Amino acid sequence: MELIRGLHNLRNKHRGCVATIGNFDGVHLGHRRVLEQVKEKAAELGLPSVAITFEPQPREFFAGAQAPPRLTRFDEKVRLLQAEEIDRVLCLTFNKRLQSMSAEAFVDELLLKGLAVEHFVVGDDFRFGCDRAGDYTMLREAGARHGFSVVNTATFLMDGERVSSTRIRESLAANDFELAERLLGRRYTVTGRVLHGQKLGRQLGVPTANIRMHRFACPMRGVYAVHVRMPNGELAPGVCNVGMRPTVNGIQPVLEVHLLDYQGHLYGQLLSVEFLAFIRAEQKFDGLEQLKTQIFADIDQVRAYFERLA
Repeated sequence: MELIRGLHNLRNKHRGCVATIGNFDGVHLGHRRVLEQVKEKAAELGLPSVAITFEPQPREFFAGAQAPPRLTRFDEKVRLLQAEEIDRVLCLTFNKRLQSMSAEAFVDELLLKGLAVEHFVVGDDFRFGCDRAGDYTMLREAGARHGFSVVNTATFLMDGERVSSTRIRESLAANDFELAERLLGRRYTVTGRVLHGQKLGRQLGVPTANIRMHRFACPMRGVYAVHVRMPNGELAPGVCNVGMRPTVNGIQPVLEVHLLDYQGHLYGQLLSVEFLAFIRAEQKFDGLEQLKTQIFADIDQVRAYFERLA
């Protein structure tokens, strides 16, 4: 899969494609249905498939830290789109220029001059251009004038409700991991490289692998029983804390995971943390000794959880 960063990096070889556009946060079952349509049409026409997305996401540009929490950071999203066997991902930088681009200019610069789209698949609620002036009807009219076809996808429902990133965030906030898994088509997972942290866990006798979340906020906070996909592909049980670490005055979301009965260093390794069960909410302790006592209680509870699964 080819990742293209920005309109300015489009070349003649990128012209002619079947494309879709969206945030694709979580790359859930609704997204995957759209991507299937794109791939099927691309195969029919003998053209590459393209997913167009944004960084930052538009609501993050407008609302900053008040935007809805991300399900996936950008590199996770790219890996998920690659797993869906999309040929190309075009990432548009959402900035003031893109914000102020008219719907007509969006069609001209992106769909016609940039990609020479032959078939465009959009969601049923897709809006684009300055002040969200462009919609499906406008796209159909532009396609009729310029020779590309446009289809919109029906809302993908599960249990009579729309499958959406919002619904998944709500299920995670409610610690309903079974529903999140059904909507995603897989367990909710956070993937990232292990970074050097404050080594606080090691000082407390509970070493942790630290993964920076690279987002304003997390869809959930607290302590969880998790499976960690190790670099060799094996799954290891662990206890995970997601949040701001209020006891040590944390200022950005961090994921810390302690692997049960694991000895070794994981710095720089790519880990995937699969969330299984909620243990407790994030809380601020009076000091490190109180925190240490609670951490060991969390570990005992997670061990008991995995023993019940055995």
